[in-house]
Amino acid sequence: MDARTYIEEHRGEFVAALKEWLAIPSVSADPDRHGDVRRSAEWLAAHLKGTGFPSVEVWETGGLPAVYAEWPAADPGAPTVLVYGHHDVQPADPAEEWETDPFTPVERGERLIGRGASDDKGQVLFHALGVRAGLAASGADAPPVTLKLLVEGEEESGSPHFADLLRSRRDRLGCDVVVVSDTTMWAADTPSMCVGMRGLTHCQIDLYGPERDLHSGTFGGAVPNPAAAMADLLSGLHDADGRIAVPGFYDDVVEIGEEERALIARLPFDEEEWLATASSGAASGEAGYSILERIWVRPTAEINGMWSGHTGAGGKTIVPKSAHAKLSFRLVPNQEPLRIQEHVRAYVASAVPAGIRAEVAFGGPGVRPCASDLSSEAVRAARAAMSRAFGTEVLYTREGGSGPEADLADILGAPLVFVAVGLDDDRIHAPNEKVEVPLLLKGAESAAYLWEGLAQRG
Repeated sequence: MDARTYIEEHRGEFVAALKEWLAIPSVSADPDRHGDVRRSAEWLAAHLKGTGFPSVEVWETGGLPAVYAEWPAADPGAPTVLVYGHHDVQPADPAEEWETDPFTPVERGERLIGRGASDDKGQVLFHALGVRAGLAASGADAPPVTLKLLVEGEEESGSPHFADLLRSRRDRLGCDVVVVSDTTMWAADTPSMCVGMRGLTHCQIDLYGPERDLHSGTFGGAVPNPAAAMADLLSGLHDADGRIAVPGFYDDVVEIGEEERALIARLPFDEEEWLATASSGAASGEAGYSILERIWVRPTAEINGMWSGHTGAGGKTIVPKSAHAKLSFRLVPNQEPLRIQEHVRAYVASAVPAGIRAEVAFGGPGVRPCASDLSSEAVRAARAAMSRAFGTEVLYTREGGSGPEADLADILGAPLVFVAVGLDDDRIHAPNEKVEVPLLLKGAESAAYLWEGLAQRG
């Protein structure tokens, strides 16, 4: 029996198991649901044991539990692969916008609707089906690679204990490649591989001038105005070409290669449709780059909010005593959040006039960007496996968002490969989240071919 036939014959069992798991409201951000996050971990552990993994453990983290499973290859010299995903989910709010109960999964045609269906329980579970399909096709008792799964329970809460878990368990997590199944494809009829994710750091800037609001007729035009100083500071973030004007900001940026740029250009991107999705009347950004390049492979500086002085009804003629703004910076591979924070602090200090005091507070160390090496055997094997499963060429994409993937690569010292089948219209983090069941089955088929391909490539 080949892998595809096995997967089709076991589709019903797979969907039934996924529905059972989705019914557990494992919302890590809600303390009242922490018991459910633990139930979710225990459910997955039991399922992986039933799949055949000889070693399955629930790991404590100092927060919410992770699940670890390992299935050694018959050949001790075979490569070792670690699959990463998460079993916690986003809150279901606003509940009134759901067409069904978010934790009572419902099938509608080829779709399965429920919180976590795409992000990330469905994409974790297809690996269990994939390994069984591979064994059925080969007739072997063990996978062709040593297969490890690490499924965390706090990704939707920022993975606060994940890096420490990786360091403390590094002896168990050693691997030759990390496979991440927590991203999306371009479209169901245009399969793609994510090959990078941007990093993130964000801050609040506070500018202080006089000790109190001042009468603008008495003092206006004669003392520095914090609101005006903030306006100047923010307007100076970008130059006329849309480049970030913070000195040193681009020092470590690595340009993408021509191969990747060409594959991105081949994606069937419709600018008008994208603008409609964004509810925007025009595109903007760094000159010399396409929209997709701007949101995937270029760093950004965004003003998330600003406030100062009187904002109520009517007028109030004052020089405000303070002004405030929140900024976020998306980072690309080789940019370090802490270095970017230093550059931003220096920029703010240089931009404020005499008589204005500035404070800059960053929300932690930030999230580091990551990228796959397109020339690596692991990426080539993954692309070949997905192409075989989907029956067509697989293109490359990136993700504009951020996650713990950089920690996986750096702490474990292994390259990243993204094999995922979610879609942008799966409504992850939003009401009525769904997943396309046929794509989950293609994910399982891709995984079965990938372990075979990695073993062959050594």
